[in-house]
Amino acid sequence: MFIGKKFLEPELCQLLMLQIDSRRRPSTIADANGDYAFRTSETCDLDPEDALAVELKRRIIALTGLDPARAEPMQGQRYDVGQEFKAHTDYFEPTGADYDKYCSVSGQRTWTVMLYLNQVEAGGVTRFKAIDKMVEPEVGKVLAWNNLRANGTPNPSTIHHAMKVRAGTKYVITQWFRERPWGW
Repeated sequence: MFIGKKFLEPELCQLLMLQIDSRRRPSTIADANGDYAFRTSETCDLDPEDALAVELKRRIIALTGLDPARAEPMQGQRYDVGQEFKAHTDYFEPTGADYDKYCSVSGQRTWTVMLYLNQVEAGGVTRFKAIDKMVEPEVGKVLAWNNLRANGTPNPSTIHHAMKVRAGTKYVITQWFRERPWGW
């Protein structure tokens, strides 16, 4: 796991939050589990041709050294008071009903890079229970982790919970990477 501060300037974060607000939709999950309160945030699909998205991707690639061809389309997420994404992994469960649907072309998710766009008044922490780590939202902070172990199997220690926002609103950008070039 890697955590870095001041990866993004506050002005860039403000522009990204405006973009998320203008294009948000209810978030979804793969392998629905019947818990309609499992993920209550909203999502914005960033236009890959947009100058802000291009700049974010450039910075993420420069930081990580990951292959840009393996990047999924970037997303923004917005969490209002009471919203959360309960404990989950970013990799696709190999025994899950939708594993083939999501992994047959580009393979499993490898890395997750999360960019925090603002500081939340209360709540909104990202909790990694298995490793006893809590990451507080902070303007411009970057958080990155590998969803796979060195042998290529899913890393269950990456289970994380976007905990409920208790006051304010939380904004993040998420960039996932795959084993093979993105082909959807």
